[in-house]
Amino acid sequence: MSVLIGLTNMAKPTIPQGTRDFGPEVVRKRTYILNTIRSVFELYGFQPLETPAMENLDTLMGKYGEEGDKLIFKILNNGLDNPEKEKQVREEFEKVLQGKNTKGITERALKYDLTIPFARYVAMNHPQLVFPFKRYQVQPVWRADRPQKGRYREFYQCDADVVGSHSLFNEVELAAIYHEVFTRLGLTGYELRINSRKVLAALAESCGGADNMTDITVAIDKLDKIGLEKVKEELVSRGLSNDQVSIIEKYLNISGTNEEILSSLTALIGYSADGEKGISELSYLSSQLATHNSQLKLDPALARGLNYYTGIIFEAKAPAGVKMGSIGGGGRYDDLTGLFGVPGIPGVGISFGVDRIYDVLEELQLFPADVQVGTRVLFFNLGEAESQKSFELLQQLRQRGIRGELYHENAKFDRQFKYAEKKNIPFVVILGEKELAAQTCNIKELATGQQQSVSFTDLIRHNF
Repeated sequence: MSVLIGLTNMAKPTIPQGTRDFGPEVVRKRTYILNTIRSVFELYGFQPLETPAMENLDTLMGKYGEEGDKLIFKILNNGLDNPEKEKQVREEFEKVLQGKNTKGITERALKYDLTIPFARYVAMNHPQLVFPFKRYQVQPVWRADRPQKGRYREFYQCDADVVGSHSLFNEVELAAIYHEVFTRLGLTGYELRINSRKVLAALAESCGGADNMTDITVAIDKLDKIGLEKVKEELVSRGLSNDQVSIIEKYLNISGTNEEILSSLTALIGYSADGEKGISELSYLSSQLATHNSQLKLDPALARGLNYYTGIIFEAKAPAGVKMGSIGGGGRYDDLTGLFGVPGIPGVGISFGVDRIYDVLEELQLFPADVQVGTRVLFFNLGEAESQKSFELLQQLRQRGIRGELYHENAKFDRQFKYAEKKNIPFVVILGEKELAAQTCNIKELATGQQQSVSFTDLIRHNF
């Protein structure tokens, strides 16, 4: 009784906000998505890679722009409760409360994405790598974001990157990977938007110079969330003149077909070297993918406010009608490893937002009907001798790769049938006293109710 009282008084267990538990049903659906993406990555010659959950803080800070740095989860150092360091720790905490980083308190952080850790890996291991090096990575990342639908503090990313090549053909293949994955998942109405950071650099040049690049891209990146008027207000607050904001407004109002957009961009910013190069790259991708990817859409408003992008940038959008933002994104970063003292290694990559893709597939009811089928066959437990023979037969089926179970105890038929139904097990095998003597068993398919009697030999060869 005292144990029960103690349990009653305990606080209800919880998990951190922005994180989730995944039960078997959800894990099977997530595995379906991940396996689909992995299979396409492998199809295109990418190799798997994993990096630690945490990185040194100086590896991450300053790589994601002003907004991104605020979302990095920092980890407290070990030994902060050491009495000998108590005074020092208090002084260091005061610095942390002022928004400063101090190695006395924190030197490590949970990784914000997979790209910067990958760049760090390449910088550390480039003498041993065969270039171009094509890697894919499927791991969780963490962001100190405000949780909401489609936005979590812990979530999985699936990245594919190519480093060691300047060829735009890599961008073509990455766009093709998006198309292949989304087609396999049934997301035929997706849209892949592309732009170029060179085009945005040309826009910044026409608005006062490269110093305005970050201010402009950070503001433009919020267009879908806050609207044009709020973007204009933010640009003014960041020090841009009304004339400069007017140029940006004209740029953001460019629309039409891909050909019409290219023509308008040429008229507005094509006179600069960056503008000419960026428009040329967009034109190349548009023409290369015209017959392979009808969902490709040039989008001048696409900015992706991460400082490390230098060329083509991608953003994948869910089909129309789904209340979800980006389900993937990426771009070219021609000097990312230069941040770690190894300049001159170009790269380009894309990322899939697995959690958001899950929500979209759920909303559109696109998961296959058999995605929840784990166990294929359940042997009923109808007595000691019967269950021993059932287990022997079950082991032989497992040797063939057929997933199966033996019900854990001798119980009524109704109870064992309900277990099979709740677990979506398509077949049950019934082996009772009479069947044991005759060396036969009954196979029942629950979806149709059809039942057949087969010999033990035929059971082992049966197509479950």
